[in-house]
Amino acid sequence: MTVSISQSAEGVLTLSLNRPDKKNALSLAMYRQLTEALATAERDPEIKVVVLQGSTSCFSSGNDLQDFLSAGELDANHPTVAFLYQLNAFTKPIVAAVAGLAIGIGTTALLHCDLVYAAPQCRFQMPFSQLGLCPEAASSLLLPNLIGYQRAAQYLLLGESFDTAQAVAMGLVNQQVASDQLLGFVAAKAAELAKLPADAVQHSKALLRGKMKRKADKAIATELAVFGELLKSDACQQQLRDFFAKKSQ
Repeated sequence: MTVSISQSAEGVLTLSLNRPDKKNALSLAMYRQLTEALATAERDPEIKVVVLQGSTSCFSSGNDLQDFLSAGELDANHPTVAFLYQLNAFTKPIVAAVAGLAIGIGTTALLHCDLVYAAPQCRFQMPFSQLGLCPEAASSLLLPNLIGYQRAAQYLLLGESFDTAQAVAMGLVNQQVASDQLLGFVAAKAAELAKLPADAVQHSKALLRGKMKRKADKAIATELAVFGELLKSDACQQQLRDFFAKKSQ
């Protein structure tokens, strides 16, 4: 299994990225698993909270690019696209546990989570422009809304990385937690959240995120259109060739 799925008696569904040999790079199969799990959790009244986590050493190194490129057009049938819309539409709280790498979608997915806890010395990065591409997952909307335009430009245009302390300071991460305590801490937070009246929690999330969620749907669609065009460009193709060549060395 590339995504391990477990459910607690308290109503917490835990989705664990489990592809350590690839630093939890997200494959098409993993996207399908995540999308299906979120859709199931949405329908199941027994599930109150979802936890999204990697291991104690790595959250996700981003897309498995070779797999991603094999899926064709970025339309509704593309597993990555389906996941992005499902993540944005999800009405129940998502709590994320982040350790090690959080690259590309490993960072932008956190913008859709409600609580995010991270181990010390994480590396967050959104290197889209370095690959000749543009932001995804509505990050062009959500990141500047969270941290301001100039800092968002620093991380989305230059593709600079940042650490856990910076992520906490900018509001992307709620709290830093020791690596060996992270998963247990997040499990306890999720259980605490699951004990609260579900209707109150879900209505509160809707009030907090409702207007931005609708805007994010449009942003995802706009980003995907540009992303698809850039993906075909000579500049992007050269960057991808260089990336794969460097990776194979």
